[in-house]
Amino acid sequence: MRALLIIGLVACIGFSCAMKSKQNTTFDKTLWLLGTWENKTSRGSIYEHWTAALPHSLSGKSYMIRRQDTTVFETITVKEDADGLWYIPTVTNQNNNRAVKFKAKVVEDSLMVFENLRHDFPQVISYRLITPDSLIAEISGNKDGNQRSQRFPMRRID
Repeated sequence: MRALLIIGLVACIGFSCAMKSKQNTTFDKTLWLLGTWENKTSRGSIYEHWTAALPHSLSGKSYMIRRQDTTVFETITVKEDADGLWYIPTVTNQNNNRAVKFKAKVVEDSLMVFENLRHDFPQVISYRLITPDSLIAEISGNKDGNQRSQRFPMRRID
């Protein structure tokens, strides 16, 4: 009886450790994106604001503030499901205002790379954390037969 109790206890501990390990998902590596980030440009500042949403998802938006007006360029969801981790932007006046899915290709502690080779441009979207308060977002891909990329250095402001 004592042996069965010990075996049961070991099995429960093993199951508990496995569940805890499973809870540490790929999604957890995206949480450094939370907060508000600013990219200063010659035309003004562009912001990305990220919040935690339903389990295993982030909600983001890109916008610009001029004078007292806020213009939202895109809304974004980063979510994990059974098929993987997805970056899903909806860009104003693009793609018939429908969301486009980019699948995660690389997710590390300070790098996320999402790809959709069937999208016109960009085909790749990445975020690289440089320090806890700075990152570089980049869009890249083929446009009109030419390889292009655009980098957006950002600083955390909150």
